[in-house]
Amino acid sequence: MPAITPPHSLQAADAHTPALAGQAVVLTAGDAAYPPQLLARLGQQAPTCLTLVGNASLLTLPKTALFCSARCPGSAILPAYDQAARWRDGGRCIISGFHSPVESECLRILLRGTSPVIICPARGPFKRVPPDWQKALDAGNLLIVSAFPVTEVRVTAELARKRNEVVAALANEAWFAHITPGGNNDLLSASLGRWGLRIESQNV
Repeated sequence: MPAITPPHSLQAADAHTPALAGQAVVLTAGDAAYPPQLLARLGQQAPTCLTLVGNASLLTLPKTALFCSARCPGSAILPAYDQAARWRDGGRCIISGFHSPVESECLRILLRGTSPVIICPARGPFKRVPPDWQKALDAGNLLIVSAFPVTEVRVTAELARKRNEVVAALANEAWFAHITPGGNNDLLSASLGRWGLRIESQNV
């Protein structure tokens, strides 16, 4: 796997310059390029910094957040894959943690095309880019956004919850392949409603 160059700060002078593939860029809350919707929606819970690898200009695109509970009924799986193919063919920018089994397969579907994709892992920045992501990264179709410090090397339930809040706060709308009643995605959808985001779900 290709190594990632250590991060540097993205100053106001080059705030709209895409990060090079494999080169990490750090945005702090005071930087001009730091997404204002994170502060507006998350307030003091907004991440103090973001580490970006890939095409940073993807953050300026209209984005659909994809969520799917880890426990997903079989009836929701194929429709989710079909939706991912429609997004891919239509060029829609999709942002997600791509962590649950259904989300992971949707990522594979998306990466078969050239539509923009933003991946937000529930951990600190990767030292190396996974090989399956490299082609999209080199083509400028992929951005990896980490909202956690380098010391967070393992995904936990709490990091996943916080990551999903960041994904939702960065998005313009959200699409839930499945929401488990009373689960984290159920609570998250309530927050999105308060923010005025359009929400679609296959099971509500």
